[in-house]
Amino acid sequence: MATKEQNKALAVVKWVSDKAIDGTGPLSSAHDLADEYLLDMSYPDQESRIDALINWETTKNFTSGFLSGLGGVLVLPFSLPAAFAASWLIQARMAAAIARIYGHNLHSDRVRTFIVAALVGDSVKDIAKASGITIARGLTKSVVDQVPGKTLIEINKRVGFRLLTKAGEKGAINLMKGVPFAGGVVGGVFDAAACRFVGRRARKLFRQSKKPRKRLKRPTRSKRGVGV
Repeated sequence: MATKEQNKALAVVKWVSDKAIDGTGPLSSAHDLADEYLLDMSYPDQESRIDALINWETTKNFTSGFLSGLGGVLVLPFSLPAAFAASWLIQARMAAAIARIYGHNLHSDRVRTFIVAALVGDSVKDIAKASGITIARGLTKSVVDQVPGKTLIEINKRVGFRLLTKAGEKGAINLMKGVPFAGGVVGGVFDAAACRFVGRRARKLFRQSKKPRKRLKRPTRSKRGVGV
């Protein structure tokens, strides 16, 4: 039977994935966000699209006014600072858009789990490994489809616990956010750096790995000289 803490961790993951992927308030859905880049033919390839996406979403995370405005319309099912939750939604929506650009199905519970897992950065490797999954080379569609349901729940719990722990941490950044002007700048830099890090992690997670090309053997020259 799940404990109260485990239920809270699962609720955090579900809330973030639902709101980030399906959209909420002023934020469009992750599908719509990804389509903005997929339909723009000015980008030479998918990697260029994702570069632009990460840069733009990082700018949003730096703007404390945007986060405050978004946080004001959020209805949270748990005790958590609204600005913190708003930052998570922007980052998770970006991770979901990256997954879609790489061809993953956002309706899949498995994909949605790893979208939120991208928020914990490199810790996702340890979480996956502890749950019996190796993702050193990223998540191909075949790997995602093979994740058992019980393992998925375990990953959700671990990710939820990491997020709640991160939200509850007290440090210099949290204290500085209470200082006028300086708090906004420091907080903005911190949130922007976190957003860019999440974007890079999502790129590594969802990029479809390519099989190494086989080297072609060079044709051997005839021992006879030309014209002989």
